[in-house]
Amino acid sequence: MEFANSGYLFLLLLLIPYILWFFLRGKGKEPMIRMSDTFAYQNAPKSWRARMIHLPMVLRCLVYTLVVIVLARPQTYNSWDNENVEGIDIMLVMDVSASMLTEDVFPNRMEVAKEVASEFINGRPNDNIGLTIFAGEAFTQCPMTVDHAALLNLLHNVRADLVMKGLIQDGTAIGMGLANAISRLKDSKAKSKVVILLTDGSNNVGSISPMTAATIAKKFGIRIYTIGLGKETGDSMGAIDYKTLQNIAVSTDGEFYRAQSQSELSRIYQDIDQLEKTKLSMKSYSHLYEAYMPFAWAALLFFSLELFIRLLVFRRLP
Repeated sequence: MEFANSGYLFLLLLLIPYILWFFLRGKGKEPMIRMSDTFAYQNAPKSWRARMIHLPMVLRCLVYTLVVIVLARPQTYNSWDNENVEGIDIMLVMDVSASMLTEDVFPNRMEVAKEVASEFINGRPNDNIGLTIFAGEAFTQCPMTVDHAALLNLLHNVRADLVMKGLIQDGTAIGMGLANAISRLKDSKAKSKVVILLTDGSNNVGSISPMTAATIAKKFGIRIYTIGLGKETGDSMGAIDYKTLQNIAVSTDGEFYRAQSQSELSRIYQDIDQLEKTKLSMKSYSHLYEAYMPFAWAALLFFSLELFIRLLVFRRLP
């Protein structure tokens, strides 16, 4: 606990002169009666009123102390808490080339891929999940995080018209997309490190080939699950290189899948969802909040009690 206005705590020093004044104020002024012998009163029991004679003063001091604490604005918060949860480290690698706007699945491949990926993320709340997007080049849209609200927001903002707007180079750089994701996973301490690659084309640009990236992934113990999305069109320019996707998966102990509809893609992600889990360390934080109310209520309670005792129990008659 900390105090926002800690300077008010110095007001507690005023209790010292008050207590001294209370016990010294009446010394020598109490009415007395002379007696020849007090032996008869030595063992006389004290009444409960005599035992509680200083209770109002004690309550008054407590009320003053609590009011000062309220003025000092006590605040409390939970520090970073380390918590072990079940999960794995996952990088989603998503193709955003212009061909992902193809409408062979409704409304188009890109929107279907985003929707199913969102369901997958929501179903794994304890996982570290990140997102890499690629076309003719690749970059990290979101690093691995357990803040899935932020991840989903970035995923929903992914668009397949980046190439048309000239914001990203055209093409399908599968090897570069994998290399980007691997760079995020290679230093992970998790026992299970996974890349889920989704594309609708074949590698045609980039300085790193898909199989070279797969070899690097294998070295770091990263399993790659590959998904070819889209219906067969017979167009060689947009054909999916199923053979390479299968080789990537096999060489890293992953799995290769084909999806020609949203329902098939959903089943694929459900299958991947059955992956083994391992321990991850997750940090959580709670915001600073005011903690003066318990002291305020206690001050009101003690003030009411002191008032009751002073006016009814120890009432002085004129």
